[in-house]
Formats: sequence, C-alpha cells, structure tokens
Amino acid sequence: MAIERIGVIGAGTMGNGIAHVFARSGFDVVLCDVEQRFLDRGLATVAKNLDREVAKNKISVENKTATLARIAPVVDRGRLAECDLVIEAATEKFEIKAEIFRELDRLVKPEVILASNTSSISITKIGALTGRADRVIGMHFFNPVPVMKLVEVIRGLATSQATFETVKELAVKLEKTPVEVNDAPGFVSNRVLMPLLNEAMYAVMEGVATAEAVDEVFKLGMAHPMGPLTLADFIGLDVCLDIMRVMQEGLGDPKYRPCPLLIKMVDAGRLGRKSGRGFYSYS
Repeated sequence: MAIERIGVIGAGTMGNGIAHVFARSGFDVVLCDVEQRFLDRGLATVAKNLDREVAKNKISVENKTATLARIAPVVDRGRLAECDLVIEAATEKFEIKAEIFRELDRLVKPEVILASNTSSISITKIGALTGRADRVIGMHFFNPVPVMKLVEVIRGLATSQATFETVKELAVKLEKTPVEVNDAPGFVSNRVLMPLLNEAMYAVMEGVATAEAVDEVFKLGMAHPMGPLTLADFIGLDVCLDIMRVMQEGLGDPKYRPCPLLIKMVDAGRLGRKSGRGFYSYS
C-alpha cells in the first residue's frame, strides 16, 4: 500500500513538528487536535519554523507555501479515516493513548499502520488494545523534530517485519536516521537520559550545587550543548515525571524513583519553558 497521506494526532510541540517534516517531504498531512486553538497554535509554529528554514536558505519561499498547503487542520477524528498511516503524538499518559488507539482501530482501514510517538510507554501494550497489533509500532521523534535526525523505531512483541520495514523506509524519506529498538520502558533514549536528569535534580534538592552549577559542569566538563536541568525544562518537567513513573512501574527498580523535587515542582505548575518557570524562569 502506497503511503501518501499521513494522519497526526496532537498539534503540540511534537505533533506540529512531525506534521512539518512530513509535509516538507511532500506528504499530505491531516493534523488533528481536540480544539481549533491548538491547531492554530501548531500551524503558527510550523510557519515560524519554516521561516527560519527560508532565512537559512534551506528551502525556498515557494517550498514553505507548498508545505503549509499540504497540512489540513481538523478537529474531527473521522477525517483520519482517509489516511494511509496515522501517528499519535498526544500526552504521555497511557489512558489517553489507549482511548485514541481504540478509536483509530475502528476508524481507519484494516491495512493502515498505527504509530505512536510515545517516549516511554509499551508499544506491545498499546498494540494489544487494537485488532492490528502487527501493524502498531513506535516512531519516536526528537525535539525539535525538523532539526533532530534520530527516529527510534520501536517494535512491539507482535509488530510485523513488514510494518517495521515500511516505517524505517518512511523515516529515511524524511531524511531521518531510523534506529531499531525493542520494546522496553523508556526504550534506549529515555532509559539512559531520564535517570541522568533525575539525578541532576537530586543534586539540587540535596544542596550539592545550584541548578546553574550543575548545568555548567555538564556543558564545560562533558561538552553537552545544554545542561541536564535546562534540558529538563525544555522537555517539560511533567513529561519527565511521566516517563520516570513509567520506567519505575515497568522496570520495578528503585533507581527510577522520581526525584521528590521534580514531583513538587510539577504539583506547583512549574513545568519548564512551556509554563514560564521550571528550574529557570522564562519571560
């Protein structure tokens, strides 16, 4: 089956980035969210990021116009029935993803692949909610999606080789580098990264150093482009907490226990860049 029209559920940071790269690569995209204001915000972000690409001579003004024209914003999930592949990029909570995949399984054609951009939740568990577990797969993009080359391609227990090959080839068409990963909490990227961020939070909580000092150590001593606490703010502290809890529950090891400071900050609404305040303040 030729894949020409892509559905994307969620117009937030990851969803609009995924829509951006598919549309820029010539695919028609149906971008779906629950409210028009979320779609408007997502499309504004796509337009702004395309302007940056024009300014850097990566694409032409005509390419920008054509890319935006390929994205159809919708609030009706029924419109996804016309898609050849659908990628879910909703909140990192299993209950929300479960509802979406159950509905998608009813809506789209039997041969359609359903992918999740989840950064930690079991693809096997998601696939088992559908009648097409062999055509459910993880397609984990990285933020900012138009810039970052990596896509973790995650097989569930039942994911077929044909599904894997199709998604791998699709990632290459987007000029991304697909890396095969088996299904485990946090996959590779977040299983290694999130404990690092979590431990940096413990260092602040225990008074070992300030957030600024922790970040300077990693930037100057380990050549990281940004420190772990700046990165946590960029990802979203609520997302970090959700991922740590998935790994704690799925792996059963106390080393994945979320830092109490992280829990407290999320409870206080200090979520990082998106809320204006996390470990740092953002105007």
